[in-house]
Amino acid sequence: MRLGLYGGSFDPVHYGHLLLAECCREELGLDAVWFLPTAVSPFKRGQTAADAKHRVEMLKLAVAGHEAMNVSTLEIDRGGVSYTFETLAILQQEQPEALLFFLMGGDSLADLPTWREPARILEMAIPVAVSRPGSPAINYEPLRSLVSAERWELIRRHHVEMPLIDLSSTDLRRRVAEGKSIRYRTPRAVEKYIETQGLYRPDIPADPSTSTNHPF
Repeated sequence: MRLGLYGGSFDPVHYGHLLLAECCREELGLDAVWFLPTAVSPFKRGQTAADAKHRVEMLKLAVAGHEAMNVSTLEIDRGGVSYTFETLAILQQEQPEALLFFLMGGDSLADLPTWREPARILEMAIPVAVSRPGSPAINYEPLRSLVSAERWELIRRHHVEMPLIDLSSTDLRRRVAEGKSIRYRTPRAVEKYIETQGLYRPDIPADPSTSTNHPF
């Protein structure tokens, strides 16, 4: 099984996230892509705007109907700061036959050596650098000292290019807070969920205890 793992806050999920996952699934021949929303990102401590329950629900709404995509609550269930090497170690035990691919933006690859246990991450999963037209060439040099020459070459071959789409969760949160439209920036079901739950609105406190249950 070729399993793609896509971690992040997804606060909220938008079409850029979904397109990245789909491009990787298609180009790498992945059997499945799992979205892994963080409990607490080591790079965004205290910055998550929506409760984990809401972020999971929005992801489930966004991927509903795509049989190759799923949402894993592994990091949220574990709680605390979400370190990638710990997540990969658990998934290796739970999915021993799976070849793991860790999906990430090309600009994030250069920062990977600063993550906790970067050599273990590169041993357990193949990082897939995703770039967009016009973006700088992906720099693989920072990874060279962490892996064997053969592994480094393997990582370099797993590069995916996706269409240019300029969306960010930060901008969606800002637009909601300002009462602006987020139509066509995120799936309609996610847009309506944000509206009904009062997420990202400074005048409407979100209640994490209220959430619509879905059979997926």
